[in-house]
Amino acid sequence: MERALLLVDIQNDYFPGGAMELQAMQAAADNAARLLEAFRTRNELIIHVQHISKRAGAGFFLPGTKGAEIHHSVAPLAGEPLITKYFPNSFRDTGLADILSGRGIRQLFICGAMTHMCIDSTTRAAFDLGYRCAVAGDACATRELSFKGETISAPQVHGAFLAALGSVFAEILPAAGLIGKL
Repeated sequence: MERALLLVDIQNDYFPGGAMELQAMQAAADNAARLLEAFRTRNELIIHVQHISKRAGAGFFLPGTKGAEIHHSVAPLAGEPLITKYFPNSFRDTGLADILSGRGIRQLFICGAMTHMCIDSTTRAAFDLGYRCAVAGDACATRELSFKGETISAPQVHGAFLAALGSVFAEILPAAGLIGKL
């Protein structure tokens, strides 16, 4: 097959009790786990992406912490590549592009967190590199943001970023819709 699943930053710090809890992260992880199982059943390429923070003053994804570990619901199995990244874009200074090109991958199914940061950055980079992208919107999560003194709710942030990605860079579907395309 010429497609792969990218599970981006589904790590413990984003779940309840973590250092950077996201809204609806458990629901997103449950949907990501369904996608993961569908790819495993079909023996298709699955790539796990783990963010480790090296930025001074970072408060989450700290090296060697439980919070930086991939959540158990989508934990990699032996043989499934794990990419470690230090920037929002999963391609920057990683071997991701080499793995994909080495396997002839042309289409990416993407899910994970945060919608407005690493999902956005990774999807746009993948598009720029010539990949056909599909994002499982219900298998992604984010948090509220502030701008010019106003709070923008997590659902609004999530919707705005998926709408922008869906305008040019990726097809946006629920996980079940992407599974239906396998």
